[in-house]
Amino acid sequence: MFKQIYELFNSDSLYEQALLECHEMLDIDATMFNESVKSLRKSDTAEIPIDIYSMDQKINAFERDIRRKIMTHLAISGREDLGSGLVMVSIVIDIERIGDYTKNIYDLAVNYPKRLEGGIYEKQLIKIEENTKQLFNQSVISFKEQNIELGRELMKNYKTEISTQCDDITNCLISGKTKDIDPAQSATLALYARYLKRISAHSRNLISSIVNPFERIGYPE
Repeated sequence: MFKQIYELFNSDSLYEQALLECHEMLDIDATMFNESVKSLRKSDTAEIPIDIYSMDQKINAFERDIRRKIMTHLAISGREDLGSGLVMVSIVIDIERIGDYTKNIYDLAVNYPKRLEGGIYEKQLIKIEENTKQLFNQSVISFKEQNIELGRELMKNYKTEISTQCDDITNCLISGKTKDIDPAQSATLALYARYLKRISAHSRNLISSIVNPFERIGYPE
């Protein structure tokens, strides 16, 4: 659906501006994600070379501005472009939520006193991180280029490669099955796995807007 809407966005000044702002939001998300994960998993301090909270505020400002642009366009154009406006509003929410979860990961780094290690889950966690990063980066490419085939391919493996694996770690930690991890590490790992799952889910929602009609955004094709 978004393939056709994309042409409309580029033909209207307000929609074109909104689309470019979506692209910039995604670029900010990528920077926040890389630095927050590095801070939590590779460093004994929470020091990072960016102001992640200011960047999060910038994403929020973009979201409000995009909403204003869409509302203004729809007020002028009427019902004809209502569907395209709804799709864009849905997309920008997912982009904003990715930023929120990357900020949450950084908050873990600030409050956890040292570099987070996965213990018996380390290999599994590394794989989840790699898959989450790849899904997000490829989703951005698919969205910017409106690559439907890439979007379809990315949507296939989310459940098995990321969602189920994150749930496995979280559920084991919550159930108390893991004995060799202290409470602070256990809580941090459980939250981290949940945040990675949510980032991946919102990435999937983003690419589903390319291959699905509005009512199925966030669901399989």
